Parts: sequence; structure tokens; C-alpha cells
Amino acid sequence: MLVTKSMTKKVLTVKKDAGLFEIRNLMKENNIRHLPVVDGENRLIGIVTDRDLRSAMPYRIYREPTTASEESERISKKKVADIMTPDPISIPARYTIQDALLLIDAHRVGAFPVTEEDGTLVGIVSVRDLIRAFINVLGIGQPGTLLGIVVEDKVGQLKRIVDAITEENISLGSILVARYWDEHKRAVFPYLLTNNVRRIKKKLEELGFQLLDPMDWYFDRVKK
Repeated sequence: MLVTKSMTKKVLTVKKDAGLFEIRNLMKENNIRHLPVVDGENRLIGIVTDRDLRSAMPYRIYREPTTASEESERISKKKVADIMTPDPISIPARYTIQDALLLIDAHRVGAFPVTEEDGTLVGIVSVRDLIRAFINVLGIGQPGTLLGIVVEDKVGQLKRIVDAITEENISLGSILVARYWDEHKRAVFPYLLTNNVRRIKKKLEELGFQLLDPMDWYFDRVKK
């Protein structure tokens, strides 16, 4: 799935000569934490975050910017260009949501601007956008049950599981395959669109599969 299908397309932007109190109000009124900075042709030249803003002014002024003081007067003269991150990392519009997730994890940020090859801003994608996309992809927005199954790492195992599930007339929301701490095995997590899983669990065990409690699973035990 392309990132353009999951990003926020109507993006609030600012110019580099915008004042700090102006962007402070813009962020609070719209409940946002990232503002792309663009030039006159809507090309991305920077990004400013609420963290940048809070670092640029004392907390009391951040909370009450209208309070008159020499300090607030000094801050009022600062511009976005003074605190923004110039030439920020952006996600090309041709990237997938998987690419976006890997970039966000690697750079430990909450959102990335999305741009065309010429730098034109076309959207912004956040962790929230990606979570929503994966909820839809995995089908976990619908009531159901997640099973955990340990399988040998060889061709044909996944087909056996899917066949067993469909033979019980159970619909699949999604199915994930993950590494297991035994390098010769894999952990399979089918999300079934039913809460009645007693028969299928028994059937899978009769087929020789080892069931895994998803609540006991955590990736830190997996060898990287």
C-alpha cells in the first residue's frame, strides 16, 4: 500500500518568516505537533515541531504568549527560520506504508512530510496514520480472535493452516508470520473473524501444530 493512500493530504504549512506566536497558536488551535515549512512553490524547505517551539521560549510564555514583557517582545521577533529543522528527511510519495514505518522507527520521529521527486509537499504521514492503516490491512478493527501457532520453517506449512481454517468456514482477517526464537521454526498469527475457536484450535493440534498464546509472545526473545 502506497503511503499516499494513508497520509494526511490537507496539511497545514507555514512560511519561514512566520512568527513563533503565530505557529504556536496554529498548532494549539488545530491540535498538531508538526508543521512543514514550504517556499512560495510549496516545496519543502524545513519542519518545525512543538518541541522546537517549547525549546525556543520559556514555558510560561509558551502557555501565555500575550503576557507583555521584554522576553515576550524578544521572542515575538523570532521567525520559523530561526528554529526549524532545514532540509528535513521526507518520505517519497512512491514509498509504501512499510517503508514509512521503517523510517519512523529508524529516526525516532512522530511524523514525516511526504514529497514528490521535485520536493513538492503532498502530505504528511504520522504514527497515527500508520496505525490506522495497519488496523485496516490486518482486519483487527472487526471482532475476532488472534491465534498463535508455531510451525517448522518449511514450504507448505502456511497452506496447511489456511486450509484447516477455511474448512471450518472461518473467515480470516489477516495472517502474520514472524521469526521465532528457534531459528528452524516460525510463529504464525492468524486473526480469525470469530470468537468461537475451540474446534479450530483442537483441529490444529491434531494436525501436529503447537499452539502459542499470543499474550506470551514478545519480539525481544527473538534472535536478530
